[in-house]
Amino acid sequence: MTEKASNKQKQIKTIIGIAVGALVMILVQQFVFKTPSFDKQMMQAASEINKVCPIMVDQETRLDNSIALPDNVFQYNYTLVNMEKNSINIFELEEYLKPIILNTIRTNPDLKVFKDNETTMLYNYKDKNSEYLFKLSFTADQYK
Repeated sequence: MTEKASNKQKQIKTIIGIAVGALVMILVQQFVFKTPSFDKQMMQAASEINKVCPIMVDQETRLDNSIALPDNVFQYNYTLVNMEKNSINIFELEEYLKPIILNTIRTNPDLKVFKDNETTMLYNYKDKNSEYLFKLSFTADQYK
């Protein structure tokens, strides 16, 4: 083998080595150092919230848990611990809570990541007997 052919083989091996190294570096960045998707961030947030649940929010309301749902939706599940479905006006209660919750979404700095990602926020309520009452939904169009 001539010296010229030997140098050419070294150059080819070097080029292949650089290409393989670059590919490995790209794969490592994509899979190891990749920032978690927002779905994963929502699941982590739900998991953190659920570690302290159930927790009383006020004298009437208990946060039971939270759930990260598909399509960029985050749901809080509450129980109204002193109320029964047949003894309340559900429509009036919904109308009372809507502006309060909307204001909380708009002003609570802990919800910034959800607002930045235009997450739909659901607030699901049941009575003290675990009977479904209503669900309030807030989209980015509403809270921005």
